[in-house]
Amino acid sequence: MEEKSPLNSEDLKQLLVRCWMTHDAMWFASTLQDQGIDTANRLNLAAIRGMGPIEVKRLKQALGVADIANTEGLRAFIEAAFELVGGDFMAFEWQWHDDGTARVDTQVCFAHDGIAKMGVIADYECGIFERIYTWLDALGIEYQATPGGRQCLLHHQGKCQRDFSFNFG
Repeated sequence: MEEKSPLNSEDLKQLLVRCWMTHDAMWFASTLQDQGIDTANRLNLAAIRGMGPIEVKRLKQALGVADIANTEGLRAFIEAAFELVGGDFMAFEWQWHDDGTARVDTQVCFAHDGIAKMGVIADYECGIFERIYTWLDALGIEYQATPGGRQCLLHHQGKCQRDFSFNFG
């Protein structure tokens, strides 16, 4: 066997993110097959809700973030956090506005595409935005997401776009 040079840090990150997302997809597919879409959605969202506060705590520690007191601090945290945990196959963009609001715009969604292949996209409850909601909750930031809810917007509305307003007290 030919010896291969060690992976650089970005290649290693991409490998780990892809492995994690594959595990997540296989877990969802197995639960779907065994228990149906309602249980798969419920357990998926519960797992995300359980993971979120732990993930935020670890990310804050890794990034040296104490408290987030304003939109600029939130933006810096979100951008740095997704730089760490995001994969090169994730195609979304945060657009930050001068009025302290933000829009998340997803052009291509790996979760949508995978769940659509499973044949249950009409009933899928979005885990991607649940992760964002959970991060904001764990950070103690009051927010409003429009549209709210958990449905897959790419499937139901033809585009995945959510607007956020934040209240830092």
